[in-house]
Amino acid sequence: MKTTSISLRTIAAAGVLALTTLLTSCAGGDEAEGASASNAKTTVRFALDWTPNTNHTGLYVALNKGYFEEAGIDVEILPFNNSNPEVLVDAGQAEFGISFQDTASMSMASGADLKSVLAVEQTWATEVAVLAERDDIQSPADLDGLTFGGFDNPAETKTMQGVVQSAGGDGEFETVTLGTSAYEALYSGDVDFTVPYVAWEGIEAEHRGVDLRTFAYTDYGFPDAYQVLVVGNNTWLEDNPDTARGFVQALARGYEDSVEDPEAAAKILQEENAGLLTDLDMLVESQEMLVDKYMLDDNGDFGVQTEEHWSELGQFLFDSDLLTDNNGKPLDEQPAWSEFFTNEYLQD
Repeated sequence: MKTTSISLRTIAAAGVLALTTLLTSCAGGDEAEGASASNAKTTVRFALDWTPNTNHTGLYVALNKGYFEEAGIDVEILPFNNSNPEVLVDAGQAEFGISFQDTASMSMASGADLKSVLAVEQTWATEVAVLAERDDIQSPADLDGLTFGGFDNPAETKTMQGVVQSAGGDGEFETVTLGTSAYEALYSGDVDFTVPYVAWEGIEAEHRGVDLRTFAYTDYGFPDAYQVLVVGNNTWLEDNPDTARGFVQALARGYEDSVEDPEAAAKILQEENAGLLTDLDMLVESQEMLVDKYMLDDNGDFGVQTEEHWSELGQFLFDSDLLTDNNGKPLDEQPAWSEFFTNEYLQD
């Protein structure tokens, strides 16, 4: 989607208005000014966490169907470039971005100017994965003494320890930080376990003929979480409530369309990222899995968040000393979780 500079539009509108004022009455000038204002759009920057994938489908559906345009918004997508979206949004270099409950919680606890405005996925969409041929690993409790392929998420090792302990193990294993090469390391046997998105890397592995055994965290009593969120710059949200509401509702419409028709949404995702996403069958399978297992809450609703859900993982993060102030000191008491999110922009 082409992004239009609002500054250029404003300059052009000012020139038209000046000329119109010379040639017409004051009433005509007011009319021209009103027309200019009605045509102006606000640019909103959205930061991705990775290359486009089915976690982002709703964004591209909303763009494709003109939902942002209807709201008077031009969306500028900031592609992933090793800059954490939370950092960009906190710094005011993007108004919104993709985030995750664990990292968002840690960022906001330390004072980041963020607020979660939309839950894209209501539950963990990652699981512990091992090669299915490993008969010695039948539970996360069997991961003690083995090697975890990690991704440099500050919470991941303690999360894995928590999952192993919840399953009855000690939580003692080695972590090696590999990033996305962790998947290949698992397939080749260089690490014993890692944590793929089951609706992406899990499907990719199956298509490649790699047989995995996976373990869902919550099956062993580990707290649930919102896997994927959309966060906004809190100061900008407060200063621009109408634009914020228009953006969030347009984005939610895109995701809701993805729920209603996963196949059509997957086709749009591919169309909007031509040349990058070439396997339509995988996109459809992934989108259908997300809709079936992850995107809706127990009431069948999309996007909404609750304090209870935030506090489940929050308690674990607090107990693990992962919530620190801006000096890196662990918090003495849990934050007010209701201040970390809002549903208000989903409502008219």
